[in-house]
Formats: sequence, structure tokens, C-alpha cells
Amino acid sequence: MEKLTYEESYELVKEEIRKALTSSPRIINEYLTHLSVSQGKMIRAVSVLICAQDSEGKINPDAVYGAAAIEIIHLASLVHDDVIDNADLRRGKETLQKKYGKRTAVICGDYLLSLALKMAAAIPNRKEYADIDLPDYISRLCLGELLQHINNKNLNLTVFEYIKIISGKTAALFEASFLTGAILGGYSPAEVKKYRKIGNYAGLIFQLQDDCLDFDKTIEQAKKPVQSDYEQGVITLPLIHALERLPDFKKKAIDDGIARADINQAVEKAGGLDYTKQVIGRYYKKAERYINKLDVTEEKRDRVAAIVKKATGMKVEL
Repeated sequence: MEKLTYEESYELVKEEIRKALTSSPRIINEYLTHLSVSQGKMIRAVSVLICAQDSEGKINPDAVYGAAAIEIIHLASLVHDDVIDNADLRRGKETLQKKYGKRTAVICGDYLLSLALKMAAAIPNRKEYADIDLPDYISRLCLGELLQHINNKNLNLTVFEYIKIISGKTAALFEASFLTGAILGGYSPAEVKKYRKIGNYAGLIFQLQDDCLDFDKTIEQAKKPVQSDYEQGVITLPLIHALERLPDFKKKAIDDGIARADINQAVEKAGGLDYTKQVIGRYYKKAERYINKLDVTEEKRDRVAAIVKKATGMKVEL
């Protein structure tokens, strides 16, 4: 089996995703083709490929299917998220639910999950990779989303409880990406464990950075709705910190309700964004420690580190 370069693998992943979305049955083709127009940064798929690289930078072709499957799972979760959030915009384009309606979007999201599992099953040597349990990661993602929904408007949500939520809804799929890449790269169980840890931290960082984005970016910059988490009932870390630090603000929130201006003022007064960025920094240092323990070339170590830096919002090439 001839291995691929990173560039070859990346183009094949994009092609697999494009084919999956545009070659679907006629009844659903129009909807999935709409999704294919605006592919994101594919950071999860890229993570699979980078983690799968060997000492020469080459990649097992099976990683293409794993990367594409994970990216489609992510896409399915976005389609469902947009329904839950009643979002009009995603990646700068009209959402599926806005263009075609919620029922259609939900069904398309479900179909995407089936596509992802079919793609994972297409890995030629999948019996050798039994430890890649994508259904388990899908379950963790769903349970994280459900836990978030159950805690909508929960003004008593603790930092620990919030980290548990995002460990499922965001970090699980990052962890799956790093795990999948490491296993398909033929690394030892001890090394795979390190990759899993790095992936988990990268996912936590990514979500916490997104929490900050809701406060300090415009719609044009973010290419999705901002200043909207609380309006959707979602309590994020900057607000949790403000509620814990400002008892009067929390009392007002419970007794009278709070507007966006109140939230912005309280988060600024309590240093909610600074606190969240400190937490990001702590997870980054944890990820860095595991990255430094990887038994890889310096070039690959730098590329793995670049993924984590990207999650923090730094502009780096992957």
C-alpha cells in the first residue's frame, strides 16, 4: 500500500466529502449540495492527517476515509446546531434550516451521520482499527449537546459542570480526530494515548476561544451570529465567571432578567474574557507537555502544536 503526501491526502479528503455531498440520492441531493458550497477550515480532518503522518511525513491512505468521516460528523452537528439555535448564517452562507426549513435540516443532519458511518466502514483494513470507535464519539457529542440543553438558562452552572458539557459537545470530536490519526498512523497504544490527550485539550481550547468570539467579534468577522449565546439560553465561561464574581448581577439576572448590554458590562467588570483566556492558557500548557513527549520528528511536533495554536485563534498555517 503506497502512502500519500499530506497535500495528496488533503485533496482526497475534500474530494471524498464533495462526492458524499453531491452524489447522494436525488431526493436529498439539492440540500446536501447546498452544504458543499461552503466548506470550513476542516481543522478536524487536518488533525487526522497530521497525526497520521509517519517519520517521513507520509500518510496511510486509510486516513483519508477517517478524516472525511469525522468532518461529515462535524457537519451534521452544525446542521443540527443551526436548527436548535434558529441560526440564519453559517460560514458566511445561509443555513440549511433557514433556506429549506427545520424539518428538512434535521433529516439531512441525520442522513449525514449515516454517511459518515458508511465512510468509516469503507476503510479497507477497518478490523485492524477497532479502537477507532466513532459511534462512541458521536454518542459523547450528542450527550454533551443534551447536557447543554438541559442547562439552558441555568445561572447556577459551575465551571466544572461547564467543562463537562464542552468535553462532549466540542472536545469529543477533536479527541476522535487525534485518536483516529494516531491509530491509522500505526503508533503504539502509549503514543495514541498522548494524541488523545492533546486532541481533548485542543477541543476544549477551541470551544473556550469560541466563547470569547461571541463577545469580541462582529458577524462579518465570525461569519456566524455573535452576541447570541445567552439569547439562545447558552451559559458560557465568561458569563459563568461574571455570575460567580458579581452577586448583585446574578441576583438581578435571577429576579428581573438581563439584557445583552448588562451581560457585556458584567463580563467586562468581572474580567470574564481574561479569565477564560487564562483557562485556555492552562489547557494549552497541558497540551504542550504532551506534545513535547511525542516520539516524532521536530517537523511533525511543530505541526501538531500548530493545530493547538490554531484552536487558540492564532493565525498559523497547518
